[in-house]
Amino acid sequence: MTAVHIPGVPVIDAGQLVSTSPATGAEAGRLPVATDADVRQAVDRARAAGDWWAGLGFTGRRQRMLRWRALLAKRIEQLAELVHVEGGKPTADAIVEIVTAIEHIDWAARNAGRVLGPRRVRSRLILAEFSGHLEYQPHGVVGVIGPWNYPVFTPIGSAAYALAAGNAVVLKPSEYTPAVGQWLVDSFAEVVPEQPVFTAVHGLGDVGAALCRSGVNKLAFTGSTATARKVMAACAETLTPMLIEGGGKDAMIVDSDADLDAAAEACVWGGMTNAGQTCIGIERVYAVDAVFDAFVDKVVTRAGRLTVGPEGTDIGPITMPRQIDVIRRHIDAAITSGGRAVLGGPSAVQPPYVHPTVLVDVPEESAAVREETFGPTLTISRVRDADEAVTRANALSYGLGGSVFGRRRAVATARRLRSGMASINSTLTFAGMSTLPFGGVGDSGFGRIHGEDGLREFGRAKAITRRRARSLLPSMTFERTPADVARLVKAIKVMYGR
Repeated sequence: MTAVHIPGVPVIDAGQLVSTSPATGAEAGRLPVATDADVRQAVDRARAAGDWWAGLGFTGRRQRMLRWRALLAKRIEQLAELVHVEGGKPTADAIVEIVTAIEHIDWAARNAGRVLGPRRVRSRLILAEFSGHLEYQPHGVVGVIGPWNYPVFTPIGSAAYALAAGNAVVLKPSEYTPAVGQWLVDSFAEVVPEQPVFTAVHGLGDVGAALCRSGVNKLAFTGSTATARKVMAACAETLTPMLIEGGGKDAMIVDSDADLDAAAEACVWGGMTNAGQTCIGIERVYAVDAVFDAFVDKVVTRAGRLTVGPEGTDIGPITMPRQIDVIRRHIDAAITSGGRAVLGGPSAVQPPYVHPTVLVDVPEESAAVREETFGPTLTISRVRDADEAVTRANALSYGLGGSVFGRRRAVATARRLRSGMASINSTLTFAGMSTLPFGGVGDSGFGRIHGEDGLREFGRAKAITRRRARSLLPSMTFERTPADVARLVKAIKVMYGR
């Protein structure tokens, strides 16, 4: 007897994970559910494959990763359609996501050797007889636990950099988007058929827990802060290092000298793209009093034009059905506590969709301001000046990204945001810039993907010293004499005693 599937809710049927569209209920894929033994076996196979992959060197890995990049570019429409069917994301948004992922694969492949390769490091006078050498060696096997909201861009942000650094990767995609994860793995296998360098294991949360305990050498996790704590506890059992990209409640600050049209356009994009299901999405806005009313009007006008539905629209369904309850609770809490809906409101929640909602006069202690909503909603608050805006923006335990619109004080204001990233006169743009690190602070996690820091995150720093000549100031030996120690003291006083 066939199991009854609620659209968008993953179920296990006859040992297979069944993924369906949250909009139509159409089946997107069936993948075998991994047991604990399957996960360990996948990691063991990856370890052997990783040795082969590391042995290719930076040049060999670069060639293969650039072929993978080209394959994704050629099949971008096919992958975008799968992202649309499985997660409900509008196809145009899926294409933008994939384009950004392709850019990251390209940059990681081209720059890994420069960033991680062996180099000479200058020594100091006291150890002038030694040369210093530094290189970054692969960890071995990196486990990646990916999210459903950006099932291509986010896992690749870890996997591509880990692969470029010489690691094998075992991916546990979200149970809401396993078919997309498997597609990525299968496409990589087409250009690297020799060894299982990049593989996937599928299932619910217990499979992710098994990956944490499977013997991976490092784990990269993207998801909610609550789940991140569980993952970190599991990794702590074996002292497995990890990086976390947790939740966010990103703020946007609109100063008195901001271009309000540009700010409103970016605010609507930053808050409502992907139906607001974006970890770095704008959820809170602080606009200074002088421009507040005009800014709100412009945001409402633009957000009110957005279309909602399953096909050819700006906003698709909420991918994870139970998130609708969170969105509804936040909207209700905002209004119950004295806030006003100037667009949308409680009636905007029409499962599986949520229409754009803009809330004003919401108290800072409201759940709509303090908790991650993950829906196409915005709270816009009036503040005296940018200083008050920064204080409010920094009041939460989250610290992922943020945005500032203005001219004279914009850079200084962005620097004061307690966040891992900030954009000035734009929103979300730091995610697409492959040369910059991506990550948060506080409840938003730690560690970095992307850029040079992202490459180093997936390599172990290996320091080597090599003697080049006899020591003029011998110290690290029992053969030193009192005269040697006296000369050492004299040298230190001359060099550093001034």
